Amino acid sequence: MLTGLSFAMIALLMAAGVMLDLMLGEVRRRHPLVGFGRLADAIERKLNRGEHRYRSGALAWLLAVTPPALLAYWLIRWSMSVEIVMGAGLHAVLLYFSLGLRSLRDHTLPIEQALAQNDLAAARRSTAHIVSRDTGQADASDLAKAGVESLLENGNDAVFGTLFWFVVAGGPGAVLFRLANTLDAMWGYRTPRYLAFGCVAARIDDVLNWVPARLTALSYALLGNTGSAWHCWRTQAPQWSSPNAGPVMASGAGALGLALGGAASYDGVVENRPPLGTGRIATASDISRAWRLVAGTTALWVGVVIVIAAFKWLLERSMHA
Repeated sequence: MLTGLSFAMIALLMAAGVMLDLMLGEVRRRHPLVGFGRLADAIERKLNRGEHRYRSGALAWLLAVTPPALLAYWLIRWSMSVEIVMGAGLHAVLLYFSLGLRSLRDHTLPIEQALAQNDLAAARRSTAHIVSRDTGQADASDLAKAGVESLLENGNDAVFGTLFWFVVAGGPGAVLFRLANTLDAMWGYRTPRYLAFGCVAARIDDVLNWVPARLTALSYALLGNTGSAWHCWRTQAPQWSSPNAGPVMASGAGALGLALGGAASYDGVVENRPPLGTGRIATASDISRAWRLVAGTTALWVGVVIVIAAFKWLLERSMHA
């Protein structure tokens, strides 16, 4: 293992990191990802200029990601050399800082609650915190759809991709993935300012997310309407420009039996996005349904990893008996 720990230990630490996230939630003050975002902003303002923006974007990615990723790696190396229990615990802590499972719930359920109380202004404010589309004139259906779409997509970006890379490379793997994904969210826009500069960040995120996105889409299908999810994944995902968001959101929409996608306004410009899913339009209560799908998929992933670890342990024990 790249982590220096057994697969059984990685499985237990994965469960511990998820439990820490569910119990403690997002760090309210001095969250490492907030500090990283400020660092990335400063680097972007300094380097996103001139003619060679592809090259500047690659350099910016290295300057932003390499120091914290290496710090996480060396902290693990040092702590493991001092005391293996401390090192193991640090893996779980790094996973906790990298996960956003409870944060997804805490940021989306207020939208549902506001819509249930017919407080459209509050629902618009809550939705604006989690999406980049315009919400000032959004109606209840638009807001419910935005909440569901955000949960489905970020279930992969903020949760399942992080868990996948934790299994591969422990705490440092989770940190590296989440930093790369954060830069894609900050720089991966197809606008004049970011098109060239953010290209490297977007392509690296595409590579890191390719396997997790398809495992996420498969998990959504298994836990929801399987036939509809598979059909939507196969027929609708290719229409989306993102190679990873397409499978995740199409499968998730099909699993929930909802018609998502379609028109959305960004910076005053209406973008007609390809359709997602099939069935009725989203309502406020579908935000909770989407959250339960994300939470169920998390439990599925943790359970599968624990079962594999247990089977591996039993197999090794029988071979040495």
